[in-house]
Amino acid sequence: MAERTESWSVPAGQTADTRLGRAIAPLTDAHPGASGVVMLENPYDAFAARALLAEGAEVTLDVQYYIWQYDVTGTMLLDALYRAAERGVRVRVLLDDNGISGLDEPLAALDTHPNIEIRLFNPFVVRNPKWIGYLTSFPRLNHRMHNKSFTADNQATIIGGRNIADAYFGAGQGALFADLDVLAIGPVVQELSDDFDRYWSSASAYPATTILPAADRDDLARVVDTARQSNSSSEASKYICVVAESGLLKELLEGNLVYTWAPVTMVSDDPAKVLGKKPETGLLSRQLAEAMGSPERSVTLVSPYFIPTQAGVEMFRDMESKGVQVRVLTNSLEANDVAMVHAGYAKYRKPLLEAGVQLFEMRKLPEGMPVESQLQNNLMGSSVSSLHAKTFAVDSERLFVGSFNFDPRSVHINTELGFVIESPKLTRMMEARFDEQTHVTAYELVLDDDGDIQWIERNGEEVIRHSHDPGTGLVKRMMVALFSFLPIESLL
Repeated sequence: MAERTESWSVPAGQTADTRLGRAIAPLTDAHPGASGVVMLENPYDAFAARALLAEGAEVTLDVQYYIWQYDVTGTMLLDALYRAAERGVRVRVLLDDNGISGLDEPLAALDTHPNIEIRLFNPFVVRNPKWIGYLTSFPRLNHRMHNKSFTADNQATIIGGRNIADAYFGAGQGALFADLDVLAIGPVVQELSDDFDRYWSSASAYPATTILPAADRDDLARVVDTARQSNSSSEASKYICVVAESGLLKELLEGNLVYTWAPVTMVSDDPAKVLGKKPETGLLSRQLAEAMGSPERSVTLVSPYFIPTQAGVEMFRDMESKGVQVRVLTNSLEANDVAMVHAGYAKYRKPLLEAGVQLFEMRKLPEGMPVESQLQNNLMGSSVSSLHAKTFAVDSERLFVGSFNFDPRSVHINTELGFVIESPKLTRMMEARFDEQTHVTAYELVLDDDGDIQWIERNGEEVIRHSHDPGTGLVKRMMVALFSFLPIESLL
């Protein structure tokens, strides 16, 4: 392992006199043992929360992501981190090396700042084109860090499904994702910071200086200048105006932000998972099963990439036989941005329906609709083109939010992160949103009298029945059928 400096999160007690610390202390003191959570459903609020936490930080920022793109929102948040460093804030950034296309030079330049340190997780040796690395080191590079977190002063943190890119924050013209994050304060923040330290110091986290091209302060000045020019573009200005309407930081600092207080447990994979080491107590899937408990009445699951495997089908069948209602929302073929993954899921649809599972598939909206009209403040993102939220509820009592997909890759290959929130209030809210949104924005899958799948589409009073994947052509459906025969399920 290359030489590197050691660093650790600053204990919350040492940041108690910061703006965030002073605002949060009375709230946490009034709710001993509980953490305060705010669901970040709206994409503009989700971006604002990160940008404004960066502005509010006075001591530390710890940032960990799977994807960070060099687009409008990605550039704006990099600039926010730089401005924090200029104020004297220590900034640590840990990024999975698979998701930073086009960022080698900007990251190398930012790493020259005395208050910024960047590390790359499970890096590629060949930088361009990166895919060459898969030819020589596939067993290692196939494992990725899928975790997402943004923590300020060890006082407040954001975790969830969103990466850093325009598609996750309602900017730009590309595919848009319906997603879900959680802003949290209280004891769970220290758990998250300890977990960040574990990843930061792991054998798979390499200092940027050992991987990226050499840079100097002149390169940094150019990156900063590029960011300022980008921030003043018409596209960015329009987006900034929308974000500026968010009162999140003001409410947070004034102690007026409305939190739901509940016991919150962090679940996270051991970073050694990417090295093929799987300590039994260090797997998120096992921690999650223990924290969520055995369902007695209901399971409501939202997962963009849902591949239950035969074992999962049998698990759901067993639940249904015991009277547990199981409902699942995932992407339809027309909305799924990874057709290969859809092939891994499609072959389980009929067995799931035969087992009694209620199955819904997110519809895709027509292209060309204005971004402002597409993005609504609701859990399922009623007007976005693809589902990306990862959440599920058990018995109207416990709720999971995080990066974990219900697929073999999340279970066995990638590292994941999430919170288990023991809040009947939030859980019932999620279940109610599920009911509302699946009726409006999803196809309901059923079996007809011949045992074939039909997709029910509801448009107000109009009900349309489809006999194959709606909104798709024959060629695409044939490709998915072909993919389903490939022996690659364990990689999906």
